[in-house]
Amino acid sequence: MSFSLISGKKNNLWIGKFSIFPEDCFVHGISTRYGGVSHGAFDSLNLGLHVEDDADAVKQNRDIFFEGLGLSKGSGVTCQQVHGDRIAVVSREQAGRGMYDYSTSIPDVDALVTNVPELPLMLFFADCTPILLADPVTKAIGVAHGGWKGTVASIARKTVQRMVEEYGCNPRNILAGIGPAIGPCCYEVGDEVVHQFTDAFPEFIQDILTNEAGSNRLNLAKANRLQLIQAGLEDNNIDMAGVCTSCNNRQFFSYRGDKGRTGRIAAVLSIR
Repeated sequence: MSFSLISGKKNNLWIGKFSIFPEDCFVHGISTRYGGVSHGAFDSLNLGLHVEDDADAVKQNRDIFFEGLGLSKGSGVTCQQVHGDRIAVVSREQAGRGMYDYSTSIPDVDALVTNVPELPLMLFFADCTPILLADPVTKAIGVAHGGWKGTVASIARKTVQRMVEEYGCNPRNILAGIGPAIGPCCYEVGDEVVHQFTDAFPEFIQDILTNEAGSNRLNLAKANRLQLIQAGLEDNNIDMAGVCTSCNNRQFFSYRGDKGRTGRIAAVLSIR
């Protein structure tokens, strides 16, 4: 298994890909900063409509990214991402929601699931953890936003459970990709966060939290991986990018690395 950046051929576009997802079943990609038309703090492929970038530039960036993935422009679905644990089941009728107008995004949810072919799910990130889930047996997918609040609320595990409930997925068949996110090298957290994670995950807190010279460091990506294993996924069905967005903020937007004013990368997953 591996995660690598693939050239989009046009516009200096580069797309992150996981080897675990079969290309004949699914279309997926993680965007980088490269290949767009935005400027300044949002240079250049900012895909977030909610970060004070020029809206027309963001719309053009989304079209560039979808074209690079071979997806129909404007065909995706997005949500508002409020750092919670609610999950929306997406139908064909919701195609296009949030693609060009943030106010039409599905409100108050942080994960999307569907079994509708050619209906791309798209979520946005700048240090939080992208979680992509795909079941090649039932042809169902999910994408989740794992910030610290969503992670401590078990958004990854709950998204798997929703796929089981809605589509009859067997967790042992589900493939997962955990995308670039802030790593423990850069993610210092306060006592409030430490206490919440200790209460939520006493069984593996030692694996995700370290203390170095009085500094608490949290491994968000690993916390989500362990949640997926708890949910029944096979360990060898989980692919990890292993890339810190803060360390690599020239490649990926990073809220911490860019001091709070930055764009958003996107994770997209669709059924062929």
